Parts: sequence; structure tokens; C-alpha cells
Amino acid sequence: MTRAIVIGSGIGGLASAIRLARRGIQVQVYEASGRAGGKISERKFGGFRFDAGPSLFTLPELVFELLDEDLQFPVGKLDVITRYFYPDQTRILAFSEVSRFSAEIQEKLNVPAEKVIRYLQQSSKVYDLTADLFIFGSFHRLKNLMNWKSLKTLLNFRKLRAFDSLHDFNTHELGEKRLVQLFDRYATYNGSNPYQTPATLSVIAHLEHNLGAFVPEGGMFRVTDSLVQQALRLGVEFHFNQPVRKVEMENGCVKGAWIDSGFVAADMVISDVDIHLFYSSLMPDQKRLAKIAKQERSSSALIFYWGMKGIFPELDVHNIFFSNDYQEEFRQLFKVKNVYSDPTVYIYISSKYNKPDAPEGCENWFVMVNAPADVGQNWDELIEQSRKNILEKLQQMLNRNLSDCIIGEEILSPPEIAKQTGSVNGSLYGSSSNSRYASFNRHANFRNDIEGLYFVGGSVHPGGGIPLCLSSAKIVDGLIEEQLKK
Repeated sequence: MTRAIVIGSGIGGLASAIRLARRGIQVQVYEASGRAGGKISERKFGGFRFDAGPSLFTLPELVFELLDEDLQFPVGKLDVITRYFYPDQTRILAFSEVSRFSAEIQEKLNVPAEKVIRYLQQSSKVYDLTADLFIFGSFHRLKNLMNWKSLKTLLNFRKLRAFDSLHDFNTHELGEKRLVQLFDRYATYNGSNPYQTPATLSVIAHLEHNLGAFVPEGGMFRVTDSLVQQALRLGVEFHFNQPVRKVEMENGCVKGAWIDSGFVAADMVISDVDIHLFYSSLMPDQKRLAKIAKQERSSSALIFYWGMKGIFPELDVHNIFFSNDYQEEFRQLFKVKNVYSDPTVYIYISSKYNKPDAPEGCENWFVMVNAPADVGQNWDELIEQSRKNILEKLQQMLNRNLSDCIIGEEILSPPEIAKQTGSVNGSLYGSSSNSRYASFNRHANFRNDIEGLYFVGGSVHPGGGIPLCLSSAKIVDGLIEEQLKK
């Protein structure tokens, strides 16, 4: 029987394990921590439950295609995707229905609804042009470029706006400063700077507004739990608290991996760890490591999990409180490596949808601000000052005393993210996309010179976020199918 080792049990690793097990491959997953899921985890304290990491669920079909029917779970499509709050007291409801959303923009910002509709239509076209080649396929293989769909993408390359920044594109297409800020925000979905990242990232607006945003019944951790159950049902073996120390190869072929208790033989190895960590530890390679190290790390996050006494009807599941100076916020984030004093604040309240996530009369607030990668800052000081700034900002914009409402608190900072998930410097998405060549610089899902070695997860092609990590597993599954046929 063909044997495979999956290193790491983030969502990319779990999806790979399931896909390989369905092929009849014997799969063993080695996880350095005591649980599966990577960043998709949960926290519980004081009667509150929190999704600890990713909170937005798009393209749920990518998860459901991995699960037996009885393991699939209900999801609710959000009527209001996000509530936006601006320093000038403007408030916008981002309705999932495009006609209602565009009408809201016209009413609140005096921007013709047709502009918003046209923008989302353009982002849909970008998705159609990029999906097969850049999201669900590997452009690192010549044969994937030799077909009509790829040729169509190359012929329409100008439409991808790869040489414009997202901010410049949004300014040109939308004009109104607050509306530009709303669509600039999508750069943060892969830890990047809207003033530098290519306008191709406008495609994210399509996923959210045209295809919809969802909430799983039971929270985001339901995704992890269901995938683990599916893997176990297929005979996948999990080994927790057992980090892989080294990947072994011989004569250009993978032979297995070393763990603390000895050598484990395998015909293929799928790595779901940060690619920087892989080449610095699991298969030391100074040349490749130096190339990866030149790429700017993505942003990280500073998260406060607040158990809140009281109900806040003006808030929804997803809420954004914008900074007054977005450009300075990103300059601080990527150039100064600091958390801005007036940060954009994201609040995710799953108890708005999943009532059991908070005691009666309470809400569970996941309060996040963008943070720089960890380069040795004084995080105790940054956390203390950021907490103060966040509370002052929210209290001013909501006109309500919040300090007395916090009855429980836990904190997650970039150094802890690095420690818990193996993400180098605490960067959530590996390398940033602050370059027009960023997509091409991401590590491929395979090695031409080593048969049986594959890569999945947010630090490699096609990138970070749940849909892209799941896509990386799908790409690797196709590559392994070819290997098996050989």
C-alpha cells in the first residue's frame, strides 16, 4: 500500500489527508501541537466560546466536497456581510444582495449605485480569468499554461490590473474616499498593503459580495471538527504532539521523515508547515531559504477575546471600525513595524448567529487589529497601548462605556501565533502580496527535483485564507494522481 506522511494539520493538511485516504493511500498526520486545525481553533472561558482564528466563511462548497453527506453541517448566508463604522459617524450596511448594497452606498455616500454594480461585475470577470490558473491550478507547470483557458487569461492580462495597486484602482473606479477605504480593506485578507498589492486582489470582493459570506452552525471550528471526523472515518492516523524533525530523501525521491521516536518510511510527504520553517528546519536549504527570506512577510494580528456583558444591537456578526488615516496605518504596519495608534478595528461576534457562544444577556467579542510581523518589538507595551487605543476608539464611535462590560479576556499576539501555529514571525499568510510579482514568487506545490514531495497551506501557492488553502490540497491531489499513474 502507498504510504503518505502529512506534516501539520492545518486546513490544507486535513484536506490533503482526506483526499489521499480516498485514493486508498495510507495516511499518517504528524502535528507538533496537541490539536488539529492550525489557525482554525476555538477558545472557551467563563461560559463564552470564541472562534480563535479565521471568522469569514466563503466558498463553503470547497469544504463540503471533502465530507460525507452526514458530516456536512448547516451554514447560514449572511444578509448583512459587514457593518462599517467611519470616524465621521457614517455607518454602512454591506448587504449580501448587490442591489441593496449598491443602493445603501448611493444613499449614504452619494455614489451612483451603478458604480458599485460595475465594480463587482469587473471583480467577477477577474475571478473568471484567474480562477483556473491562479487559484485552482498550478501555473508552475508548463502543461497547465498550454490550454485555451490559460491562453484566454494571458490574452486578457491587462484586465487583471496586475500593474496597478489596489488603492489606485479603487480610487480610479470608485472615487469616494470612504468607499475606496471599504474596498481597499480586502488587501488585508491575505495580510497585504492596499497601497502596494496588485489590483488583481479586487477579486476578493467578488467572493464576498457576489458569491456570499456564510456562518457555520456551531462556529468556524465546526469546519475543523468535521474534517477531522472525516479523516478518521477514512482511516487517517493522527499523531499529536509529535513534530517532524527532518524529511529524508535519497536519489531525488522522498523516503520518509524523522520524528523523535525514529524514522517513518513513506512514499510521499505533504508539508503543511510554513515554507520558511520547512527550509530552515525540516529540509535545510540555504539557497531556497534566502530567496524566501527576501520576500516581505505578511501582516499578523493582535486579538482580544472579550466576554461582554450586555447586548449591542448596533453591531452584527462582522463589524469594521475604520481608521481616520488608512495610509498611515499601513505605513506603520509594514515600514515602522508598529501597531498604529488609530487602528482599524474588526469585531466578530459569533453569538449574534450561534446563541450558545455566549451566556444569556452577553456577547463574545473577537476584537482584532492588524499587527506587524514579530521582529522583536516590545509586545507587552504594544498590547497595553493598543488595548487602550481600541477601547477609546470604540467607546467614542459607539458612544458607550465598554470597559465595565468586559467580564472576561484573553489575548493572542504575533509571538503567540508563531508559537502555536509555526507561522514564522507570526505572519498569518507567509509572504505578503505587496508586489506585482508576489503570486509568481510563492513556492510551488511540488518540487521538480524531488519526487513525492508536496506543499500545501497558506505560505505556498495559491496563498492564504481558507479557500486558497483548500485549493492547494486539491492541486496536490491532482499531482499525486499523476504520480500514482506513473
